[in-house]
Amino acid sequence: MAAKTDIEIARSAEKKPIIEVGEKIGIPADHLLPYGHDKAKVSAGFIAGLEKKKNGKLILVTAINPTPAGEGKTTTTVGLGDGLNAIGKKAMICIREASLGPCFGMKGGAAGGGYAQVIPMEDMNLHFTGDFHAITSAHNLLAAMIDNHVYWGNELGIDIRRVAWRRVMDMNDRALREIVVNLGGISNGFPREAGFDITVASEVMAILCLSNDLDDLRERLGNIIVAYRRDRSPVYCRDLKADGAMTVLLKDAMQPNLVQTLENNPAFVHGGPFANIAHGCNSVIATKTALKLADYVVTEAGFGADLGAEKFMDIKCRKAGLAPDAVVIVATVRAVKMNGGVAKEDLKDENVAAVKAGLANLGRHIENMRQFGVPAVVAINHFTGDSKAELDAVMEYVKEAGSEAFLCRHWADGSKGIAELAERVAAIADSGMAQFSPLYPDKMGLFEKIETIAKRIYRADEVMADKRIRDQLRQWEAEGYGDLPICMAKTQYSFSTDPSLRGAPTGHSVPVREVRLSAGAGFVVVICGDIMTMPGLPRRPSAEVIELNTKGEIEGLF
Repeated sequence: MAAKTDIEIARSAEKKPIIEVGEKIGIPADHLLPYGHDKAKVSAGFIAGLEKKKNGKLILVTAINPTPAGEGKTTTTVGLGDGLNAIGKKAMICIREASLGPCFGMKGGAAGGGYAQVIPMEDMNLHFTGDFHAITSAHNLLAAMIDNHVYWGNELGIDIRRVAWRRVMDMNDRALREIVVNLGGISNGFPREAGFDITVASEVMAILCLSNDLDDLRERLGNIIVAYRRDRSPVYCRDLKADGAMTVLLKDAMQPNLVQTLENNPAFVHGGPFANIAHGCNSVIATKTALKLADYVVTEAGFGADLGAEKFMDIKCRKAGLAPDAVVIVATVRAVKMNGGVAKEDLKDENVAAVKAGLANLGRHIENMRQFGVPAVVAINHFTGDSKAELDAVMEYVKEAGSEAFLCRHWADGSKGIAELAERVAAIADSGMAQFSPLYPDKMGLFEKIETIAKRIYRADEVMADKRIRDQLRQWEAEGYGDLPICMAKTQYSFSTDPSLRGAPTGHSVPVREVRLSAGAGFVVVICGDIMTMPGLPRRPSAEVIELNTKGEIEGLF
């Protein structure tokens, strides 16, 4: 009999009413705002009342540089949360919401997989509770108000050549990367160049994920720089009086979404920035709330540790006053083999030599996590095609690297398949071993921060940035933005900016193409290499096989 697909497993789950899931962690029914029977938002009033409660332990799940299909980081996050509950710990997970772009593109969703999933999986991977729609609407309201202000006389003196605010949509659409707006004559406004990013790359998404409450949200929205005048002075969102209406649109989206795992354990799913073009972490408000409700909180950061984990440490933890107690680095034999030079179509074949060649990638991620002062262990996400010799090679390498590796079968066996890792991670988190410190201080110069990440995390020899970019960074420092952290945007497939350069390269350069000031979110985005903030669909997008069957059920969605 063929193994069940993720969606078949999710459909056969025995869900508990979301009210019961909330009661399990002390959320009263009257503080849950249900979206049907299986998902709900947590009220702002309840969250505010948790402030004086003690925090639990924070565990980060990250990964090595992935294959294009992903390596099960979310699956491991869910499995570890279930595993901790199964060994008698009070644990929650905090993960990100899914973007429609990848769902209809190639990678798939963000609900985990196999017997380590959050449910309702179909809802979460599609419209869910409407958070992404609210973010898209708030973002594009601001864009509309900019062009409307210019049309009605431009009292603020916006230089239409220097409008910095692009539009967004939650879909992969390369045709919208660069566009011209306001064509069609004088009644439609003043023509100018513009473009679209994907919603997950929106500064509004980052602001929602980094804000502590609605007041903080509105202040950050007001601080967004939307354009510049001819004298190069900035025009802010608050100058257009858009921050109030944007906050109204985001009022419900700010509240964390409560769902459950297949084993009926509580999970917050909230926010969803990509780690290759944004900061890649779930919301601060969800993580902080979970830390008040549970003794252990397992969260994820997108893509490899060179992206998501670095930004989790240097942006999210720095800004939110959080400190992780343990790190789990997810590795798969197939990702190690790809880093060892094996083509994607050959990953199913045993190749111990390629495993050994690719393990330097895992080793570098282990070294990098140590730079933040947080102990890290390795979770080997097991696939049925993994050979004993390949697994032994990984286990031996990790031991020699001074860490520990655990073979995890949570995809197939749920919490039982990850119990050993859960025991060890809980022990590390309780030990007080972690001495967390960000990679660089606030007072370091912006370009020096970029160099620090490139040299210490990517092991590059140099950062290549022309005079225009360096001058821009110096100008932002003079304007008071020099204390901001850096959000690097680059390929997730390599430590370098070249996606084909696998393993653990050294001696490479990091070319900086563009820098963007996210004054509301509170970081500087550094766009490197050929990375795009609006992805495109692959030759054969997943959307081609997604449909409704005769029962009205979704087919083709994983």
